Amino acid sequence: MPDLSLFAKGGPMMWVLLALGLLGLVIFIERTLFLHRGQIRSTAFINGIKNILGKQRIVEALTVCEETPGPVAAVVKAALLHADDNPDAMRFHVQEAAVVELPALERRLSSIAAIAQVAPLVGLLGTVLGMIETFLAFEKGGNYATASALSGGMWHALLSFAGSLMLAIPAHLAHHFLKGRVRAIVRDVEWAGNEIMKYLQTEYRGRTTVANDGPEEKT
Repeated sequence: MPDLSLFAKGGPMMWVLLALGLLGLVIFIERTLFLHRGQIRSTAFINGIKNILGKQRIVEALTVCEETPGPVAAVVKAALLHADDNPDAMRFHVQEAAVVELPALERRLSSIAAIAQVAPLVGLLGTVLGMIETFLAFEKGGNYATASALSGGMWHALLSFAGSLMLAIPAHLAHHFLKGRVRAIVRDVEWAGNEIMKYLQTEYRGRTTVANDGPEEKT
């Protein structure tokens, strides 16, 4: 069993820090799982879609996109749905799909950043309250104030600030880690969107035109 005596000596602000820490941990786990699910192997996915389109099976390609989670598949699906549009119209719909998908990646990341910023302030408040308690004890004790009478407030001051730093540092690291995952997914979305649009406007349309025209009849 962990020794909770130091936690208790930290004063009431330790409970606030504990609540912030638990909240931050829940958000971090949820965001990590969400981003892990949304990050796919973009190169392999795009190559698979190209292979399917090469067989003129656009419905099958759309089904694969629908069954694949994440913004990359959503952007590719938007391009496939408008494969016959002109380049400007196709790009508009791809960008529209990205605008819808990308904000979900950064959802609740600001909460972790807020916890990292607020934790030191909570610790500072605990430090100030602890010093106030120390001076009150000193004032009541007068010239005969004992160390035990003064130590309670000092424990509050030191432990609350230490606890706030122990929370703020991992929270900052967690925020930077998640932001890095988001940036990686955004790069994948941009690459996948450009790659599938380029393919649809060149190779896919060329094959479709040839297939529709068919072989020329000999006279």
